[in-house]
Amino acid sequence: MADLPLLWAERTAAEVRQAAAADALLILPVASLEQHGPHLMTGTDIALAGAVALEVARRLEGRGCPALVLPTVWTGLAEHHMAFGGTVTLDSGVFLALLRGIVASAARGGFRRVLLLNGHGGNSEAIGTAATELAVELGLHVAGCTYWQMVPEAIAPLLERQDTLMHACEAETSLVWHLAPQGVRPERLAEAHGPMSTRGPGHPPGLLMRRSFREATASGVIGDARLAGPEKGAALLAAVAEAMAGVLANPALWDQRRAEA
Repeated sequence: MADLPLLWAERTAAEVRQAAAADALLILPVASLEQHGPHLMTGTDIALAGAVALEVARRLEGRGCPALVLPTVWTGLAEHHMAFGGTVTLDSGVFLALLRGIVASAARGGFRRVLLLNGHGGNSEAIGTAATELAVELGLHVAGCTYWQMVPEAIAPLLERQDTLMHACEAETSLVWHLAPQGVRPERLAEAHGPMSTRGPGHPPGLLMRRSFREATASGVIGDARLAGPEKGAALLAAVAEAMAGVLANPALWDQRRAEA
């Protein structure tokens, strides 16, 4: 199927059925439409989740592992960004129902393996819940990940002021600059920096307590975008996709049989 498009929306129905019959890994990018500081487009997570998904699919196909990418779910859980405007959010019930409808449709079409590839930090906990519930409910292999959390070792060596992707930061800005340069406002980069964490005093990493980004950062940025550049973005995309494909191409990941005692 190497000569066919890797995007579901660019295939005919018969070609989608062909992917299901070949046990293709179906990748559903999940994102958010929200503020990204003074310098980045509100569609940043949409663009990045879709691009990572497509690049992972390309690399899986190159390893002889069929893959197909669904259209990106463009809105998610973004209540914490609402104070800045430019943001659309869902409640968790609607968000999970949306994912269920998409994955259940794919299951009815014959797909048996699904990856919920998340590109927005606010969705992370819900993605884990969805992957677990849908696997049980539909009898599928369903995995969920937030891409920078899945392969942090691919990201840290390429950044100068951060060791992971944050928000409208060195990493996200570099990726957008590479993929959609019209989405960057270079003249606003001097303002594009903020704290290195959304957590306030006394808030340990293991404590889940959402608060408005307005309380954490005046600019809407977590991290520092002033060191961003398109070449860094190209390197980040390649490194992330290669590392993710290496994990997902391992057949043991999808074989849930247990060794006999």
